[in-house]
Amino acid sequence: MDSASKWKNLPAAPCLKHLTDSGFGSVPAEQHAAVQELTRAHIESFDHAVTNGLCRAVQAISPLEMMYKNDRLTFTFVDAAVHSPAVPKGSICKETKVFPAECRGRKSTYRGKIMADISWSVNGIPKGIIKQSLGYLPIMVKSKLCNLHRLSPEGLIEHHEEAEEMGGYFIINGIEKVIRMLIMPRRNFPIALARPKWKSRGQGYTQYGVSMRCVRDEHTAINMNLHYLDNGTVNVNFIYNKELFFIPLGFALKALVDFTDYQIYQELIKGREDNSFFRNCVTEMLRMVMEEGCITKKQVLNYLGERFRVKMNLPEWSTNEECAEILLDRCVCIHLKFNSEKFYLLCLMTRKLFAFAKEECMEENPDSLMCQEVLTPGQLYLMFLKERMEVWLVSVKIAMEKKMQKTDVPLTSEGLIKVFNMGMEVTRAFEYLLATGNLRSKTGLGMLQDSGLCVVADKLNFIRYLSHFRCIHRGAAFAKMRTTTVRRLLPESWGFLCPVHTPDGEPCGLMNHMSATCEIVSECLVSPTIAALLCSLGVTPVDATPCQPYSESYPVVLDGNMIGWVERHFAPAVASALRKFKVLKEKKIPPATEIVLVPMTGKASIYPGLLIFTTPCRMVRPVQNLLLGKEELIGTFEQLFIDVAITPDEIAPGVTSHQELFPHSMLSVVANFIPFSDHNQSPRNMYQCQMGKQTMGFPLYTYLDRSDNKLYRLQTPQSPLVRPYMYDYYNMDNYPIGTNAVVAVISYTGYDMEDAMIVNKASWERGFAHGSVYKTELIDLDEKIRKGDDCMVFGVKPNDPRKTDKLDDDGLPYIGAVINYGDPYYSYLNLNSGECFIVYYKSKESCVVDSIKVCSNESGTGKFKRVCITTRVPRNPTIGDKFASRHGQKGILSRLWPTEDMPFTESGMVPDILFNPHGFPSRMTIGMLIESMAGKSAALHGLSHDATPFTFNEDNSALDYFGEMMKAAGYNFYGTERMYSGISGVELEADIFIGIVYYQRLRHMVSDKFQVRTTGARDKVTNQPVGGRNIQGGIRFGEMERDALLAHGTSFLLHDRLFNCSDRSVAHVCIECGSLLSPLLEKPPPHWSATRHRKYICTLCKKSESVEVVSVPYVFRYFVAELAAMNIKVKLDVK
Repeated sequence: MDSASKWKNLPAAPCLKHLTDSGFGSVPAEQHAAVQELTRAHIESFDHAVTNGLCRAVQAISPLEMMYKNDRLTFTFVDAAVHSPAVPKGSICKETKVFPAECRGRKSTYRGKIMADISWSVNGIPKGIIKQSLGYLPIMVKSKLCNLHRLSPEGLIEHHEEAEEMGGYFIINGIEKVIRMLIMPRRNFPIALARPKWKSRGQGYTQYGVSMRCVRDEHTAINMNLHYLDNGTVNVNFIYNKELFFIPLGFALKALVDFTDYQIYQELIKGREDNSFFRNCVTEMLRMVMEEGCITKKQVLNYLGERFRVKMNLPEWSTNEECAEILLDRCVCIHLKFNSEKFYLLCLMTRKLFAFAKEECMEENPDSLMCQEVLTPGQLYLMFLKERMEVWLVSVKIAMEKKMQKTDVPLTSEGLIKVFNMGMEVTRAFEYLLATGNLRSKTGLGMLQDSGLCVVADKLNFIRYLSHFRCIHRGAAFAKMRTTTVRRLLPESWGFLCPVHTPDGEPCGLMNHMSATCEIVSECLVSPTIAALLCSLGVTPVDATPCQPYSESYPVVLDGNMIGWVERHFAPAVASALRKFKVLKEKKIPPATEIVLVPMTGKASIYPGLLIFTTPCRMVRPVQNLLLGKEELIGTFEQLFIDVAITPDEIAPGVTSHQELFPHSMLSVVANFIPFSDHNQSPRNMYQCQMGKQTMGFPLYTYLDRSDNKLYRLQTPQSPLVRPYMYDYYNMDNYPIGTNAVVAVISYTGYDMEDAMIVNKASWERGFAHGSVYKTELIDLDEKIRKGDDCMVFGVKPNDPRKTDKLDDDGLPYIGAVINYGDPYYSYLNLNSGECFIVYYKSKESCVVDSIKVCSNESGTGKFKRVCITTRVPRNPTIGDKFASRHGQKGILSRLWPTEDMPFTESGMVPDILFNPHGFPSRMTIGMLIESMAGKSAALHGLSHDATPFTFNEDNSALDYFGEMMKAAGYNFYGTERMYSGISGVELEADIFIGIVYYQRLRHMVSDKFQVRTTGARDKVTNQPVGGRNIQGGIRFGEMERDALLAHGTSFLLHDRLFNCSDRSVAHVCIECGSLLSPLLEKPPPHWSATRHRKYICTLCKKSESVEVVSVPYVFRYFVAELAAMNIKVKLDVK
């Protein structure tokens, strides 16, 4: 979908007409573009990773060299390709392609084979290319490699998918997993930072530094810092294999280029030619290199190679210079190909560092969105794949060395294939990464965290499902920080991150969601013509001299590569020319290019320069370019230096250059569904963003084909009468999440105190908010019975009396059978002995068998031993179930009130819900009051009202608009009515506010939460009741609960809870020596009868008269025994 036309076709207002259309419910010819757009960032990044990205990654893997009988053997990856998921060769099947629905049903992984071409050479002479399988890789659903790619809705339904299947996730062991998008530092951009902890890195270190995350085309990343030392010199710091290394800047510069010291000095002092302190510092840095006896580039390389060689794992025949070259290639400015480019960039970073240390420019905030980009799923996937391929090469080397110790390995293709097959496949590593979200990596991939990288895309409802794909996390490392600066909502994130859609509590401000219009640049093909275009526009090349002094010129940086200089007065013209080419799509400039002119202000501000970014993984969003009258994509850094108006009356001629496409463009997809959100207090909108993701709705149509562990379903969902037009833009009527309810705001009976609500029993009997829960259990007889024999299959003996009428002849329940606690659930047979085993249903809740799927194994040769049983548990609302309106007003059902006792209006309307008026004043959810009026007028006039935020304002108030509509229908202007008591029939004195509000039923139900225990399991060691609802455990009666009972003076109740009902035990104690451990039961001689009474005798006092019986907690006896083991005696003073 073209980004320019995408936001032009917004619906003018919501409409209910399509629900009454003759074609409603029929399958469309093509998928709804707006919904498909939600997962685009995930799918495009993955497509890039397995096509162009994979080619680049393969080329970037360095060849593996090893010695073999005095020969140098070299293995090099030439090419690699990932195939679509298919059945392994030799399997019995109708269809060779594997589809996602099958993997979900069988609880297996949706994966394709990765094949690599490896060329091998002996002593540099190529000997041939071997095609080798490296294992299987999980494939993203709906990507280019997926078998659903480009299928029409009809084709998708045929393959048991949703018509609107969006993809963007992986299927691992039958569970849908999404790789989280994480915030990373902006690539190839030097950020000035002041970190006090840097002072502890060594003697002379200061807090000032310039940090840069360098990223190559194939997403290999490394973090590099320049540190300012208090003697005026600079150290380059980088991480290699998770270790920190430092090189003085002079060595790095001299190793990169063969310039004279004077040339290097000239380059470094550009713009500060008259600053004697700076000139002395530069001279000092170059003198340090001279003192080590390194004059030429060759000597410097030799010096560095000699010192770093020990850490580099290179073959012994590499020279020191080659070691140093490889070090510079892997660790210093790795995004640049040529050493001269690296040299000029290091000089620019040094100039920025000195300006920052002398406080001539300000620190950049690493928490600000301008210094950030997104780690996309494809990027993580490719980085991990590249590392696993390198690990595979090393494992081949180890396997070869092992084999060489035992036998000779023939240097032929056949001999090498045998060794290659012993290599470490990528299959398990990838499945582990996606199943657990934990990253096992030697290098750490330049990331701050190694856990929480994947989440389950649970289809609780459609809103929650789409949120997974729009979520951006700041990173697990920040969640543990005590500081709140990371969580702040900064003005720079306007339009990119939603200010409302973030959870409350621990992840607040760390887990953000992209605004509806925000996109992520998946792949910008850098056009080689940009550098030439810049020179033709008047940029002076980096090795030439501009017309004005360097202090009056801006450095021009393209994707972290210093291109040249542009004069101060001329720079705005160059920037606007570039912007024009970008918007009009001329001169091959990508539409997502970010053009930032950071101006010189004369005071300490951001370090000036003309910066151009065309890299992937940046966040961009469309705005209207007023000068050219077209849509333009702007980036996070770019937004700081352009003036964007929100409404037309804000436009200031000559200042404002852009305008927002619509006023609510800063909100996320979920926040856009809140009606009249501009009339609510902000925290209430935050709550609704969370609760909207917990509603029981209608998440999917393929209930019969799904095998999710738990699915919720609302029996009678409705289309809301009042909604923002974005609800229609995303076709949310396909996946509704609630019911229109008649709500009266009245304090009635006291059963509605503190957020409780009364529901009309007649409404409940008519089916208000009825729902059910689908639970699936996979039964695998091989896993259940670990005997190793292959003789267990499902079935039942023909005349088995235990079978009753619940089980079919195949040992499984009938479809539609109602199963209660203790009924036979399924049975299986031992084919050898003919024995029949019946398993009984253990859950206390009755259920209905919804569907049963028989599953096979990977090769299609499995016997009848794996089934998926899906049961449906009816869950109609009961007292204690949670409901909420769309304004963060949550409440629980406190009473089902008989309809004859409910208050009613003059026209005989009885409300469905009674809402307590005390819920409004402190929460200020005026949006709910407006929705109630709008809903009432919509029902009266047969309309659907637009509830998009910012449509009403002080001049054009919502109250007047909807009040007039109510008046026109013959109702009170303010939405109130006279009501009559349902008990006495007398008219109530107050006017009651009554209208229609869309209510959501939340998934928190009493049936899932109640916990009760009389007797049950106890802990083996302490004898106390165990905790946990699933195992019928108790609830902990803790310190604070004890204090409450003490304060009440209810000592018997306290004794009962903490002693009688816990671990009361009867023990024998010796009064004389006070020991709990010494009284033992006397040993009977053989001639005694078993019925004879035996005494307890104290083994220390040798008496039985001094032994008494006491009641003590069992854990105390355990404690005394533990102390005795540590040689501590406990003496009891028994009175």
